[in-house]
Amino acid sequence: MAKPRPGRRRVAVAALVGSALAILAAAAHGRALGVITPVPSTLGADPGRAAIGRLLFTDTRLSRGGDRACITCHDIRASGASAVPRNLTADGTPVPRNTPTAFNAALSFRLGWAGDIPSLREQAELALTRPEFLGGSWPRILDTVRGDPVLAPMFQAAYGRAADREAVIDAINSFERTLLTPDSRFDRWLRGDAHAITDAERAGYDLFRGIGCASCHQGVNVGGNLFEKVGIFVTIPDKVGEVLRVPSLRNVAVTAPYFDDGGIATLPEAVRLMARAQLGRELTPAQVDGIVAFLGTLTGAYEGRPLTAPPAPGAPRP
Repeated sequence: MAKPRPGRRRVAVAALVGSALAILAAAAHGRALGVITPVPSTLGADPGRAAIGRLLFTDTRLSRGGDRACITCHDIRASGASAVPRNLTADGTPVPRNTPTAFNAALSFRLGWAGDIPSLREQAELALTRPEFLGGSWPRILDTVRGDPVLAPMFQAAYGRAADREAVIDAINSFERTLLTPDSRFDRWLRGDAHAITDAERAGYDLFRGIGCASCHQGVNVGGNLFEKVGIFVTIPDKVGEVLRVPSLRNVAVTAPYFDDGGIATLPEAVRLMARAQLGRELTPAQVDGIVAFLGTLTGAYEGRPLTAPPAPGAPRP
């Protein structure tokens, strides 16, 4: 039997090594993909009902004073949140916590910083009727909707009946299920576009996973799917060690200020404090910059428009 030539042996070994490296690379990429999954482009909301919900989301007539709507605090023309640490109630006092973004809320397992709102349905009910939010009443809300020459026939067409409490809530929820932000650069990378993020951003993601951030911030919403104590290793100044819902990091680069009290103005400072309090780690400036670079890749688009930070109070809208 003829012996294989040395050159052929080198080629065969090189081929085996190349195959092994390709398999290892694919496995590593697969593990990366398993931590975070892309935002879906749709949750199957009924278009007719969602169209009604869009109108209700911006309708100030549903509020007690006729001067605010869902969009007042959840500015979907920008980041789905607001630029202030805490929005004001109808009587002018600050609400207890910072306003979370409405974008991708439908992907979270519970809602609110405390996670005490079990679903979009309960959230809409609270937003419409609680005095600190819109403070509306159902008799007035239904009279307004049923008497509107645009909304009334839309409800009849979409629900086969005149507007009632359940239909109003369902319409708002249908619209909220369309508030998704797919097509972030990171999601494009997850789907196989190797050039969607830079080497520095990929290194930031590796660090994000390696030091333990992804143990809480993972899944489709990069958070929003479990509870955690605030301040596991170190107490954050001026904060109590309560258990809160882990916030989503989707679009976090454009949703400042941060934390449940809106007390942190910048993302680098939020990253540094979270690493210290939740992981017991003191990050270097370079490490903070790397993680912030990765977090910037999580900014998605709504209706083809990349999300942006909302204007500061009093500033003109571009």
